[in-house]
Amino acid sequence: MTVDLGLPEAPAVLAPRRKTRQLDVGGVGVGSDHPVSVQSMTTTLTADINATLQQIAELTAAGCDIVRVAVPSADDAEALPAIARKSGIPVVADIHFQPKYVFAAIDAGCAAVRVNPGNIKKFDDKVGEIAKAAKDAGTPIRIGVNAGSLEPSIMAKHGKATPEALVESALWEASLFAEHDFHDIKISVKHHDPVTMVRAYELLAEQCDYPLHLGVTEAGPTFQGTIKSATAFGALLSKGIGDTIRVSLSAPPIEEVRVGLSILESLNLRPRKLEIVSCPSCGRAQVDVYKLADEVTAGLEGMEVPLRVAVMGCVVNGPGEARDADLGVASGNGKGQIFVKGEVIKTVPEAQIVETLIEEAMRLAEEAGEDELAGGQAGGTPTVTVG
Repeated sequence: MTVDLGLPEAPAVLAPRRKTRQLDVGGVGVGSDHPVSVQSMTTTLTADINATLQQIAELTAAGCDIVRVAVPSADDAEALPAIARKSGIPVVADIHFQPKYVFAAIDAGCAAVRVNPGNIKKFDDKVGEIAKAAKDAGTPIRIGVNAGSLEPSIMAKHGKATPEALVESALWEASLFAEHDFHDIKISVKHHDPVTMVRAYELLAEQCDYPLHLGVTEAGPTFQGTIKSATAFGALLSKGIGDTIRVSLSAPPIEEVRVGLSILESLNLRPRKLEIVSCPSCGRAQVDVYKLADEVTAGLEGMEVPLRVAVMGCVVNGPGEARDADLGVASGNGKGQIFVKGEVIKTVPEAQIVETLIEEAMRLAEEAGEDELAGGQAGGTPTVTVG
């Protein structure tokens, strides 16, 4: 078999993407013709321009595609022009309560505006003006419906934030924009419960062709929020539903980006980069697999070349997994057999396993980079033959 090293052609996905309208969000394509994008949201005071731009830079470096900033005050709105101009990725203004901030965000040159119809005062009365301003500026609008802030009339009708209630709210507001011939819309229908959220998006996907932004709102601390988001996003993305995602965690936003990218990579919706294949350990293990896997991961952090590294702790599955990876170790009896391209190249003491794997990974990455430069874009991706 062959293992691609470089930028491989995307493997098969579980289902084709749902066909949608296409949006341009500050140069990032959103919709079924474009890759699923990863979003996050700053936690700084937006009015603190330097702090906000610093956090945006960190999110950009982590792989974030689009960033959202909160605009709850006039000071925040005044900061938008500088932030939108200096940010390295598209900035979406998040508007609640005051319609005037929607116009401020459009005038500031924000890449898009998120509005929550359930808690913007007199929103429906302002849709015509918002649609005109957004159309004139070429600014897409995200209609962001949340379970915690549905319109009173819809809550009264449905009794609670059911999937049907979330979808009704979103489609009603989208129809108001459509009346003014504005269709550059993306929709989200977020709920804290993954089952409710998944059903809402399924219903929404059946009833419109707008791009959809996925999110489990208030998902919780890192562990719980990651599980909730991965479960819900996996259920939808595996059916081709979803065009942008935001993992909402009670954690630094850079963690949201890391989790989001990992979810997309696991579903082959993003090219995989470094992948560590490691056993969960058991009574057969003769080395500290947890320690080895953590140290190898830390040592290879930031590697951009797609590379599968197997860190295995016993002789049952170890040799097979190590042989099938680009690089691997099958450990036991205080030593490890190092595999490169399917062949054992050396056996080293346990204390040298991590150092050796990192050295070989760096060498493979360097070779892949040289081959890619030599081959050029038209020359195809470099491959490594594995026995």
